[in-house]
Amino acid sequence: MYSLLRELADSWFMLMMFAFFIGTIIFAFRPGTKESYDRLRNLPLQDDDILIEDESGEK
Repeated sequence: MYSLLRELADSWFMLMMFAFFIGTIIFAFRPGTKESYDRLRNLPLQDDDILIEDESGEK
């Protein structure tokens, strides 16, 4: 009985992980997300106009 349950658990878990992987790929490459990804990609560069203090402490 234990071995049967163990085999079912192993195969179902592998099936669930494969479904999760396929779902993640579909989610990432779904149509209409290019604008969202472009906005997120440029997020670190948004504050480039902020002045950076030099070593002397002046702006």
